[in-house]
Amino acid sequence: MRDAVKKERYQTVAFFIWPPRAVTAGRLFFTAGLLALFAGCAKVPDLGITPLKEPTLAALQNHLLTHKADLDMFRLRGPFPVTVDTNHEIGLSSSEHINSDLFLAAPAGKAPLVIFMHGYASTKESHSYQAMHLASWGLHSMSVQLPNTGSWNANGKTLARIVNLIQRSPELVDRRVDVDRIILVGHSFGGTSVCIALAEGARAAGGILLDPASVGRDLPAYLRKIAAPVIVLGADEHVSETRNRDFFYRYIQAGVGEISIKNASHEDAQFPSQLAQTTEELQVSFVSALTAADISLSATGKFDYAWTSFDGAIQNGKLFNAKRK
Repeated sequence: MRDAVKKERYQTVAFFIWPPRAVTAGRLFFTAGLLALFAGCAKVPDLGITPLKEPTLAALQNHLLTHKADLDMFRLRGPFPVTVDTNHEIGLSSSEHINSDLFLAAPAGKAPLVIFMHGYASTKESHSYQAMHLASWGLHSMSVQLPNTGSWNANGKTLARIVNLIQRSPELVDRRVDVDRIILVGHSFGGTSVCIALAEGARAAGGILLDPASVGRDLPAYLRKIAAPVIVLGADEHVSETRNRDFFYRYIQAGVGEISIKNASHEDAQFPSQLAQTTEELQVSFVSALTAADISLSATGKFDYAWTSFDGAIQNGKLFNAKRK
């Protein structure tokens, strides 16, 4: 399997952001003030907590949509506690089980589900902080572990099966999952898998691709079939050029956008990561853009709110290469 990144060798260190401590059946309760629970192999950024105090996701989204969109706001952790359930099994059949980590937002009402798909040589733990951050903003999150050296097409078809199973039986994750608001997020070759899932008819609201990479002559045909909204959140291609990233914007016919984070590397699109190529500030930039995109898509079915939140960062040069069609 060829590496995802052309200019630098791509690898990922297996890493558990929440090591077991007095946990029952792999489940623990995370409150935004208890950063001590994140003790382990990497420093978790102490970014503070949003001053917003809305008690429900609906109230929070209403506040966000009726006030000026501000990307920097999403650098902060959200207002809601999060329950973490590690190594949660999803049974696709009597003989096929998918291992996942769940990050469940505290509010009692229905909420979207964001499903993370890792990239090449990576693991579900490489998106733990991103998933926790989204859950603190009221969006349930799940990071799945699939074969991490390919085939990415097969992973995409498995991802579609996972989505459609949760559509039928949301209690496999949590009864509060809003099955009409499932969002797929994929990093590197995991972005290819997300697109395959969407093309294969996964009943998802859309996809967010974190510096996606692609390989294979059949991908353009799949991309042309995608009808759901998609946004590419890319690294700086002057820092690390990802294999065939241009395919996604080029071949998805409509409802797609792309923007890049200045000075970010391919590995900055994961969090946590122990790689020397990562920078905490740029990882947080990915997290904030990802949060804005997820909230936008889950609340409105489009990425317009996220694009509005990007305006200031585009003007100051932190985000660039913005395009939509």
